[in-house]
Amino acid sequence: MGYLKFDKSLLINLEKSLTKQMLRTNKKGAYSVTTITDCNTSKYDGLLVAPLPELDGENYVLLSSLDETVIQHGAEFNMDIHKFNGDNYSPKGHKYIREFKIDTVACTTYRVGGVIFSKERVFITDENRILIKYTMIESQTPVKMRFKPLLAFRNVNELTHENNQVDKTVKPISNGIATRLYPKFPYLSMQWNKKNEFVEMPDWYRGIEYPKEQERGYAYKEDLYTPGYFELTIKKGESVIFSAGITEGKPTQLNKLYNEEIARRTSRLDFYNCLKNAGKQCRNLDDKDCYIMAGYPWFKCRARDEFIALPGIALATDNMSIFYPTMDTAIEAISEFMQTKKTTKKITEIEAPDVLLWWIWCIQQYALKTSIKETNSRYGDKIMEVIKFIQKGKHPNLELHENGLLYSNGYEQPISWMNGVVWGRPSTPRTGYLVEINALWYNALKFAVEIATERQSSYDVDLLTYQAEFAKETFLRTFWNGDYLYDYVSGMGRNHEVRPNMIFAVSLPYSTLDKMQQKKVVDIVTRELLTPRGLRSLSPKSGLYHSSFEGNEIDRNTNYHKGTAWPWLMGAFTEAYLRVYKQSGLSFLERNISGFEAEMNNACIGTINELFDGNPPYKERGAMSFAMSIGEVLRALTLIKNYDTNL
Repeated sequence: MGYLKFDKSLLINLEKSLTKQMLRTNKKGAYSVTTITDCNTSKYDGLLVAPLPELDGENYVLLSSLDETVIQHGAEFNMDIHKFNGDNYSPKGHKYIREFKIDTVACTTYRVGGVIFSKERVFITDENRILIKYTMIESQTPVKMRFKPLLAFRNVNELTHENNQVDKTVKPISNGIATRLYPKFPYLSMQWNKKNEFVEMPDWYRGIEYPKEQERGYAYKEDLYTPGYFELTIKKGESVIFSAGITEGKPTQLNKLYNEEIARRTSRLDFYNCLKNAGKQCRNLDDKDCYIMAGYPWFKCRARDEFIALPGIALATDNMSIFYPTMDTAIEAISEFMQTKKTTKKITEIEAPDVLLWWIWCIQQYALKTSIKETNSRYGDKIMEVIKFIQKGKHPNLELHENGLLYSNGYEQPISWMNGVVWGRPSTPRTGYLVEINALWYNALKFAVEIATERQSSYDVDLLTYQAEFAKETFLRTFWNGDYLYDYVSGMGRNHEVRPNMIFAVSLPYSTLDKMQQKKVVDIVTRELLTPRGLRSLSPKSGLYHSSFEGNEIDRNTNYHKGTAWPWLMGAFTEAYLRVYKQSGLSFLERNISGFEAEMNNACIGTINELFDGNPPYKERGAMSFAMSIGEVLRALTLIKNYDTNL
């Protein structure tokens, strides 16, 4: 107990507490995010942020916040906090917070004189609805409380401002109200499980600021609309539940709904369970389709991210209920792509040259978890189909050359995970023969040999074995420079930069390198790229090195992969290091991976960011919760644990 817990001394220090956020998601793509003091610091923050298919399917901030006021003896004590012009925070409700903790749910405890109450939040798994439970822990007499909803009704990438187009109509519903600010939006239903009084008092909160948007060089001031406020009285020992959703709920069922949701939750009692829970939060269901969201708050499902994250999120946690439906949906999307059909699935970037190879790697991880027999039965046909699709040159940007290597054009658009774009062009241009794509290709051919062997197809075994060995020989002649591997090779020459992409030539189940070469690659990656928060995307010895990911959009995208540290690469690094150093490397890896445990109480509580600065203090950057980071750190933890167990 108390693994994720913050006391008053930290909470009243806004310099520290405003950097810590809490995220809740459901399986429908909606989320709730704010800081642990309930002060929104970004335009992406809000209590209820949901995709709206009736508009364009993008995420919209509906309920920005719910401001609470305790009324005692005619005096009002405001629990809320917002940032206004300059460094002005009002009404500074954080000073009443005594504790914030997350176990199964996020819980904030407040004290106002002799009144002590708690606030717990849950996001309902299968619908766009957030529940907030208030419990009066201590009070001499019943306490009157006022709750004022602040509404935005705008796309997450925009800001709203005072205007006369707002529909101020409030519809009474059971124990609450329903309202929508503009036509075509769904109604937001706000209800309680207890009778209450709603006082209509339409107004605007003007000039609320979001410092994170200001740091990023975007517009950062917003006006929020309130239709009025709810008032109700709570006595000692009583709990009341507030519901906000895009459909009307049943007040009599809110307590049951809350308890059922709690029963589904994973307790965050340690590092592993925090990541396990974070992985579950990435899952997204759309009718019968299942996806892995690349990251919150702004990423949707991206094919590469899904295939890299899935082994850690699903296989490492023994959660096949995530793996199977996600893979079923992905295979349908792959089939549509290979047949040049318009996709019916919500998976983006499936046309990227490396995606099919990452998919094969993902299936290979499933085979390692189960068996080659099981894998062949479920996925063997599609694996062989993908291999032949590539070999026959049907991929629009993946050409198999006579030397056995795969070639891609990366001048006009990014073709790998190093996908930053500035002015419509790759900010880290990589083109020609990419080291990880061809390491993945050799690995895919060798894995296909396993499938062909299981199928007892001697022709495919012989042909695929020959193609794999031919590719291996060419790979070594093309990429090996005597000390490490070139990052890519094109008609313009060989790229000498020390980047982490070479680590896959060691980590993959089938490596193109001998033991000496593997050790040299692991050693240079360890010396020049390893940090406590992942592998740097470029060596500090490079003249292009830039460790920090900050500034405006152009600055950030320019420096996206010029030295920033990426947690997701720790999965491959762990695998490669164990291959070279075996048991003697376990303690070193345990120390390195344990560095991420500090992140459980930092930035977004209980999860891992997309990337970090490449130099101390390794400040967190990018998406607050990133599927590849979560999945590959989980997989690294499992690799270390299982290696130790099997000795």
